[in-house]
Amino acid sequence: MAARKAPAKRARAKKKGHGASKKSTKRARAAATPAKVLAKPAVRGPAKPAAKIARKPAAVLRTRKAHIRRNGEAALRRAVRPKPALGRSPYDADLERNPANYQPLTPLTFLERAASVFPHRKAVVHGRTSYDYATFYARARRLASALARRGIRKGDTVSAMLANTPPMLEAHYGVPMTGAVLNALNTRLDPPALAFMLDHGEAKVLITDREFSEIIRETLSLTKVKPLVIEYDDPEFPKLGASISDIDYEEFLAAGDPEFSWRGPDDEWDAIALNYTSGTTGDPKGVVFHHRGAALMAYGNVLSATLSRHPIYLWTLPMFHCNGWCFPWTLSVVAGTHVCLRWVRAKPIFDLLADENVTHLCGAPIVMSTLVNAKPEDRRELPHRVEFITAAAPPPESVLAAMAEAGFNVTHVYGLTETYGPAVVNEWKSDWESLDKHARAAKKARQGVRYHALDALAVVDPETMEPVPADGTTLGEVMFRGSIVMKGYLKNPKATREAFAGGWFHSGDLGVMHPDGYVQLKDRSKDIIISGGENISSIEVEDTLTKHPGVLLAAVVARPDEKWGETPCAFVERKLGAEHLSAEDLIAWCRQHLAHYKCPRHIVFCELPKTSTGKIQKFKLRDQAKAAG
Repeated sequence: MAARKAPAKRARAKKKGHGASKKSTKRARAAATPAKVLAKPAVRGPAKPAAKIARKPAAVLRTRKAHIRRNGEAALRRAVRPKPALGRSPYDADLERNPANYQPLTPLTFLERAASVFPHRKAVVHGRTSYDYATFYARARRLASALARRGIRKGDTVSAMLANTPPMLEAHYGVPMTGAVLNALNTRLDPPALAFMLDHGEAKVLITDREFSEIIRETLSLTKVKPLVIEYDDPEFPKLGASISDIDYEEFLAAGDPEFSWRGPDDEWDAIALNYTSGTTGDPKGVVFHHRGAALMAYGNVLSATLSRHPIYLWTLPMFHCNGWCFPWTLSVVAGTHVCLRWVRAKPIFDLLADENVTHLCGAPIVMSTLVNAKPEDRRELPHRVEFITAAAPPPESVLAAMAEAGFNVTHVYGLTETYGPAVVNEWKSDWESLDKHARAAKKARQGVRYHALDALAVVDPETMEPVPADGTTLGEVMFRGSIVMKGYLKNPKATREAFAGGWFHSGDLGVMHPDGYVQLKDRSKDIIISGGENISSIEVEDTLTKHPGVLLAAVVARPDEKWGETPCAFVERKLGAEHLSAEDLIAWCRQHLAHYKCPRHIVFCELPKTSTGKIQKFKLRDQAKAAG
């Protein structure tokens, strides 16, 4: 305001005979104007809670082009010349951002560096095919070039219906190199769900595997958008599905420029990926990731998954799931090797673990069950201990023990699509090794503490927004805050506001905070069972059931009850050879290990419905339980 009042003050002063000359006025103005400094535009981040909103600088920005060289290649960047705000700290004066001291964070530079430093290091293995980082980088640039020639630019959506194959890895770099956003589609979904996602995301291009040609043909008959379809015919695993496009992926790549001069994001807040939630109630929500979060998540994975230089990573986790927890970008940080895997089967997994000398893999507990229950003829002796990172439900004690015996070290992580995948890790402490196996398994089953890249993790009373006591018993909602939380939900401002209410991301998960600062989930807020006014954790009952030697998997949901309101209903998969196990046996088992009111009143033996990532679809089980009630 002072700057706008100055002319009036000068006018009044001149009227009194004390006015300044034109020359002195010009000199004063020149002194108030800083030297020309090239600077990047200020990065715009997510809205902050009211208590922490920073004062906006009173600056008028004028832009001009600046040239920056990266590995000998020029790229255009925008530069700005800010005017100083009154009352700024001396640490803000004449110390503006400029191309020399600030570049937006992005995971795209990780691949560029790996190709420059380790060009001949093996990057990708797929069946009998493999190629190095120089080739990986060139193929990603070819894809970006070919897409750009088709008019793909910043803000466009490129969808991918692909298995864990090289094109999916290349898309994680080639698509955002054009400024576009990658939408990795869940290959297990039905045509109506896929059609909704393509329309909602306004897909301009769809890269699809021939394995999914029939489902994509039906999907495209339902969509309003008509994307350019590029078809990948996997030479390692040829399919008999009818072709749906005359544009072949490899031919499309061949037309691209391996020296394509791609540009990074103008702002690290720019979108890099679009992922859809499961949509178990209503339409799925489109979760938007930004470049900053993807880059920080990649660094976080290196630390939390204990990735040393040049790890060998087996793709048992679908890359469409939270962009494979950001591991397509993570591996480039340490110049690791991606070992592709189309289908999760015990024998191929053990073969690749042994033949490719795999060091790390990720997956839901169902992948662990696949490994520990593999037939003897499908197993291979592992050359060394393999790191297995698992999420979803806490691994049962019996599974953890079997995994350790088979040569795996299991690390438990926790997160959501909205947090780029895992944002919490069970940091293991050496003094826990001396605990007995039951106490050790109890420590292992906790979700843990925040990732390095996450600013804050809390268990909060959602009504008061106050942290619950760290006593290991008081329930609250698990909440997140930091740069690895999504931008928001695409075209859904109401859901975005609700998710970020109070300056925290609300997970919808119920948990406790232990005295040592470790979080442990107790249930989803919608999964808690309230029986006779008492809260029953479905996770606690499930863990008790899976400790029975005859149980493979268990899921517990609420069943309506006239007297108690709700009672636990358990759906159980028996292990091979345990067909004799009865409902009465399991109820008696639970009564030995749980308070009686927590025990299931009903047991249903069946194959549990699962998502493509191995998560049990409890909403289907709830429907069955309600129908039976």
